[in-house]
Amino acid sequence: MATALALGAVIGLVLGLTGAGGGSLAVPALVFGVGLSVPQATPIALLAVAGSALLGTIEGFRRGLVRYRAASLMAAAGIVVTPLGVWAAHRLPEQILLALFAVVLAVVAVRALGWGAVDDAHPAQVPCQMNPATGQLRWHPAVAAVLSAIGAATGFLSGLLGVGGGFVIVPALRRASDIPLAGVVATSLMVMSIVSTAAFVAALLHGAELSARVATPFVVATALGMIAGRLAARRVAGHHVHRIFGLVLLVVAIGLLVKATRAGA
Repeated sequence: MATALALGAVIGLVLGLTGAGGGSLAVPALVFGVGLSVPQATPIALLAVAGSALLGTIEGFRRGLVRYRAASLMAAAGIVVTPLGVWAAHRLPEQILLALFAVVLAVVAVRALGWGAVDDAHPAQVPCQMNPATGQLRWHPAVAAVLSAIGAATGFLSGLLGVGGGFVIVPALRRASDIPLAGVVATSLMVMSIVSTAAFVAALLHGAELSARVATPFVVATALGMIAGRLAARRVAGHHVHRIFGLVLLVVAIGLLVKATRAGA
């Protein structure tokens, strides 16, 4: 229980500090720290991410940052695709899931470290543009298509690997829209809270078992860590946090690859 509490607090803190991507560490933390398999860790991670992201969403609404129509569309697309990811997760061998997770973490790490970063598109070139007079998106078919694609990718990865999907939503929205970063993060958290909940339910319906002994302290600690992280994020330099986060992800990715190699031996 103490290990689950400590790991949950760290995951929540990272999620709160980075705004997105911290949830990708939940499954590896449970795999290495508690000794669970990926299928066992997935529903616990999804529940923790869903609860923590909900807290961040509430804060975003209070500050008027959430683009709720865009989030609702992305979440709807994600919910439709999530069962496909869950289905695949229950049919892929453990070593394949570990290897896929390592690849995902490596991609997130590269972005967090800023390696090979590409400048955000000019506002005039992005498909999803806001109306300066209303602060709302200008809706047309291309906007719906882009947001639906982002949501579908998030849903599949949530179902497959038990990740929140913020590492997909945030960079995708930054390149596809002119929504300010704070709004992107808040909108991402709303999508994560809904899609992670749907993925959690889908995992249970597919026969996943939830260990209350591990889940309860982990979920509670993650929520508290999220609150602390959001408060600290206003005072901590973001680029330092993301670099440390990226290095941690690289180490974890290497560890998952080693574990995958041993599992397949």
